[in-house]
Amino acid sequence: MNENIRLSALVRCCHTLGLLGLLTLALPSTVYAHRGANNKVDACNILVGHERAHLTAYTPALSNDKEYCQTIPHLGSTNLVFDYEGKNLRHLTVEFEVTKEPEGTRVFYREPTKIKSGTVNAVVDFSQFGAGHYLIHVAIVHKDKSIDSHIPLSIGLGPEASDNLPIKSLFVVALIAGVAYLMKRAAGKHPARPSDV
Repeated sequence: MNENIRLSALVRCCHTLGLLGLLTLALPSTVYAHRGANNKVDACNILVGHERAHLTAYTPALSNDKEYCQTIPHLGSTNLVFDYEGKNLRHLTVEFEVTKEPEGTRVFYREPTKIKSGTVNAVVDFSQFGAGHYLIHVAIVHKDKSIDSHIPLSIGLGPEASDNLPIKSLFVVALIAGVAYLMKRAAGKHPARPSDV
């Protein structure tokens, strides 16, 4: 009777471990993808004066529609999209510039203008300027004064961040090995008995 209770407990343990493994694979590794939780700082947000703008970068020829922010792993043609988060910036004159750092060499410039749509699209081919650190300047321009804000960019400096797949895979392999070990151990303690005749 004790052996049946142990075997039953072992089977329940294996089922629990298996369900935990499936749950680990099913859960997304990033709960708040690009914009973050409400109480988290969004690195893609920039404060321009008292208003906010949001940056999203795309490298369509290299990574389809995947979104990036401050770290863009690919060196090539990049779409930089700025979305005004409020309506007030639409009535102000705003200037956009991208410079390569630390030299401060201008690689993109959009003269001061009012963007009534609230969205600014810029295409920069960073392969012309090389991998490195860049700085996006967004400035409100009024008469001879400007309020300048910045977002740093790293272009083509490292591999694309992955989805924790190696960690999940390692966990699943360890889980399978653990279950196999427990089953082998249980089978070793309970050798097959000849059937009663």
